[in-house]
Amino acid sequence: MIQKKIYEIMEPTAKKRKRSGQFFDIFILSLIILNIIAVILSTVESLATNFYHHFQYFELFSVVVFTVEYILRIWSCTVDKEYQHPLTGRIKFALKPLVLVDLLAILPFYIPLIIPLDLRFIRAVRLFRLFRVFKMGRYSKSLKILKNVIKDKKEELILVIFVVIVFLIIFSSLMYFVEKDVQPESFASIPHAMWWGVITLTTVGYGDVYPITVLGKILAAMIAFLGIGMFALPAGILGSGLIEAIQKREEKQGSDISDDNKVDEIVDIKKNIDDINKKLDKILNK
Repeated sequence: MIQKKIYEIMEPTAKKRKRSGQFFDIFILSLIILNIIAVILSTVESLATNFYHHFQYFELFSVVVFTVEYILRIWSCTVDKEYQHPLTGRIKFALKPLVLVDLLAILPFYIPLIIPLDLRFIRAVRLFRLFRVFKMGRYSKSLKILKNVIKDKKEELILVIFVVIVFLIIFSSLMYFVEKDVQPESFASIPHAMWWGVITLTTVGYGDVYPITVLGKILAAMIAFLGIGMFALPAGILGSGLIEAIQKREEKQGSDISDDNKVDEIVDIKKNIDDINKKLDKILNK
């Protein structure tokens, strides 16, 4: 069945994938990368002027490929039991995050053709072509692992973010009361002080707002050290989660190999039994 074959080629999650599916993934990934490079280079005025037609032809080719890919995905998704219904199944599939990204990757080309818009808005809409980079998430195993890690560690990450927000409010409030009299413009209110708190906690430190009192400088030093520790926590959580995910994948691969070995052993035993039965039949016939 053509529909089933197309689904197995286009869906990385399909159980029975052939080499053609791997070639398709490589082709789409390469096209996405080239599109991102083209979007970046097209913002260089000299390149945009000299290679305008080349960019346009490549954009047209890419849109055609991505449009055909999107249509074929919607058409073949009913092969999956979860999306079997010809109408509601396709709608459900079309609302999946990665499929919506596929749609956003091609919409910027079609919107100006359908709806007459201000040229400045069209240029802004065309920047949404960068959504094509998110299509890579479907084909990259590493990005899938990272997505699963974030999903598994979301509670710890939310807790860290909550703690950071609490510290931001506390230290920004303290800095406001310490510095408001000597710097009424920079620390005019707690929200004003929170800007300083954000750039200090994130260890960016633009230098446009900084304390000048002794107590303010002591607070700033404390917050700077605290910021380094606080933003090291999410990195540690994600790092440990990635290690756990990789170990689980290796264990699963090891178990799959051992299962395959067991199957091979059973096949060999069955062959030996068949050979013995044939020899017994020969002896009995004699």
